[in-house]
Amino acid sequence: MPEPLPEPEETRFDGDAAAEKNRVAEALAWVAADLTERGAKAGGEAKDVLDAQALMAQDPTLIDDVNGRVDGGRTGERAVHEAFAAFADLLIGMGGYMAERATDLGDVAQRIIARLRGVAAPGVPESDTPFILVAPDLAPADTALLDLEKVLALITRDGGPTSHTAILARSKSIPAIVGVTGALDLADGTVVVADAATGVVTVDPSAAEVADAERRIAERKAQAAAPITDGALADGRKVPLLANVGSPDDAPEAVALGAEGVGLFRTEFLFLDAKTAPSVESQQASYTKLLEAFPGKKVVVRALDAGADKPLSFLNDAHEENPALGLRGLRALRASEQILRDQLLALKGAQDATEADLWVMAPMVADAEETEYFVALGKELGLNTVGVMAEVPSLAVLADQVLATADFVSIGTNDLTQYTLAADRMLGSVASYQDPWHPAVLRLVKMLGDAGATAGKGVGICGEAAADPQLAVVLVGLGATTLSMTPAALADVRAELAGVTYEQAQARAAAALAATTAASAREAAAAA
Repeated sequence: MPEPLPEPEETRFDGDAAAEKNRVAEALAWVAADLTERGAKAGGEAKDVLDAQALMAQDPTLIDDVNGRVDGGRTGERAVHEAFAAFADLLIGMGGYMAERATDLGDVAQRIIARLRGVAAPGVPESDTPFILVAPDLAPADTALLDLEKVLALITRDGGPTSHTAILARSKSIPAIVGVTGALDLADGTVVVADAATGVVTVDPSAAEVADAERRIAERKAQAAAPITDGALADGRKVPLLANVGSPDDAPEAVALGAEGVGLFRTEFLFLDAKTAPSVESQQASYTKLLEAFPGKKVVVRALDAGADKPLSFLNDAHEENPALGLRGLRALRASEQILRDQLLALKGAQDATEADLWVMAPMVADAEETEYFVALGKELGLNTVGVMAEVPSLAVLADQVLATADFVSIGTNDLTQYTLAADRMLGSVASYQDPWHPAVLRLVKMLGDAGATAGKGVGICGEAAADPQLAVVLVGLGATTLSMTPAALADVRAELAGVTYEQAQARAAAALAATTAASAREAAAAA
């Protein structure tokens, strides 16, 4: 993978500032248009990501910063570098979702600087033969348009399970192993086996290891060609497989890939680019469009998950030293209850206008009191099924109290892992902790699964962990009743579940629980 462009020099610019700003404006517009065009070609989740990057290239605050630096004697290239780097540092400091977007911002800056220099932006190398791509990280614009006939897998040094590289790779069914220490030490021409299922990269594999990899690849292709069936274990136990979707436009792909419903509908897309909260009517139209795609099927909608790490000026714009532990999720919604009431009223309208089975849940719920508040409000406004997300460890500890009130619980494994192990999802120095296989996380899942079984209520998984076929089996063994994931992962998870009985799933779960590390938990489950 080509190295990033060198940092622009700090030489003073004494030329025509107005002309230089015009030159930058052209580059910004060109990059925005290019990213939009790439998104239109890629479609799906990639389109959403690249459209967001295109907006970065046209952000008025960033443009003003760049222009101010040019007026202060910076070249256009240096001004872009400094302005985008300063904003990226701000995002990293905010943590969580916003920190994950810093990489995207850096890619946009590289593309703008390349345009100003009249050179091609760093990208995926050309090759006449198929290859495994190794890189520090991969820009969303490149990931979205990878040639699937040539790029067999991705190995990156940086990134985590919720980085755009990982998410887009899953959406395109490309095996990807991210956050690999020493990845850049692999020399061109080295033969490796990249096993995304186990997260293991085998360098210079033996003939037997290559044969085993080829056998598993053939099995996967056969599974993908098999007729789509509902999720179930080998003994017939049903495990509904649902899809995580970010907008109503994602519904057709989910249905085509066999989703039995929606396990997580993220409503943020309606709010994040808005200056004010959207109206009840506009929200209801979007929710209705989604529900209409799943008549008679379960659709779980998450109330607005914003505040702090996804700041909205009309919700909470106060500065917070540690936003990951700040006024976010349900906490922010309670502080601005009319926004929450309007959203729930819109969902009630969509529920009554369609034949889908609507379930609504609150994000970032910490205890039974917050659960009682949200469930009571949802029922007051006419919603049929109201539950909460388990992302905060305290909710699992109090699972019996929570499920005495909530109709269901859905586990967000991304944040549950982050908060359980006190490990920021994008902080490289603690990346080894950001693994949902960790026994501490699995024990919390079991607490929730046991409480759900006792109460006779559903406990779903809607985090990225559900897309890992081996971990999906363990989660079912821990008591998960449904699994929700990116639609591209449905076929692999469906096939994995079909090969084990519930008793075998419980045995794998018990083995993982008894382990002391995430790596040993994965190994123990595989051996059980």
